[in-house]
Amino acid sequence: MISPATAANLRRAAELIRGGETVAFPTETVYGLGADATNAVAVARIFEIKQRPSFDPLIVHLDDATRLHQVACDVPPGARKLIEQFWPGPLTLILKKKDLIPDIVTADLPSVAVRVPDHETALELLRLADRPIAAPSANRFGCISPTTAEHVQEQLGERPGMILDAGPCRVGVESTIISFLADPPALLRPGGIAVETIIAAIGRIDLAPKVEQRIAPGLSSRHYAPRTELRLVLSAGEVPAGERSGAALLVVDPKQAEPGFRHVEPLSSDGNLVEAAANLFAALHRLDASNVRRIYAVRIPEEGLGLAIMDRLRRAARAEG
Repeated sequence: MISPATAANLRRAAELIRGGETVAFPTETVYGLGADATNAVAVARIFEIKQRPSFDPLIVHLDDATRLHQVACDVPPGARKLIEQFWPGPLTLILKKKDLIPDIVTADLPSVAVRVPDHETALELLRLADRPIAAPSANRFGCISPTTAEHVQEQLGERPGMILDAGPCRVGVESTIISFLADPPALLRPGGIAVETIIAAIGRIDLAPKVEQRIAPGLSSRHYAPRTELRLVLSAGEVPAGERSGAALLVVDPKQAEPGFRHVEPLSSDGNLVEAAANLFAALHRLDASNVRRIYAVRIPEEGLGLAIMDRLRRAARAEG
């Protein structure tokens, strides 16, 4: 049931979290499905609701960086620099975990993914619950991430104990994930903070690490996927005229569009990547509900937030197997 994020509903949501229930709540990136990160049974409910493989780890959310010592240890200087600059914000760090966090949260790994969200509702829920909250995106596993409360309800129905509604998410793509388990630190997932900004803060990072898929969330080859087939193209001109009437076109800039498509979905009015990232998942939800045979997405340069946008589109387009 969708509930506005009033003070009373936030208190009720915190009670549900403390009682071992799940709550869907907004962050600046996407809506998350949260449970008490210290309660293995509560966390298992997340996997059940999402139909999520148990080998996929979850991100632990904190209300303040001062609580990091409760869940992680051996925080290197580079990680501390990023924390000072980008927390609260769309940045997740992979660090060695403490025993407070049960193995189900971390897929039985000795590391934990952790961040402090930059969203008033999320932070207030964390403060009221007074415990870390494990929260993947509030969608069915592998499907399009939710950026509104309505997206959550469409995919998960009434299974969460509550869906807190505070409007659309501001950033619209998941957090950037940086692992500090080796030197140099490694980019595991591009996201809401551009890689160039991370490099400017701490210097060299490994942009193409060889890691286990399960070390961080959102790394499976097919992820963020609509039910409708999605294909990547270099330009709209690649799509034959005879196929356009039954297809949709997804572009970052309206200048990339061409006539003949049943639907054209520009992510920004002028090619602004911040606006495009914020609108990406909502646009995929709309196109998936438009009954087209196929979605064509025009590629963009993988620079700044363009790297995160293309990462999501590439995973959405990749065929099963």
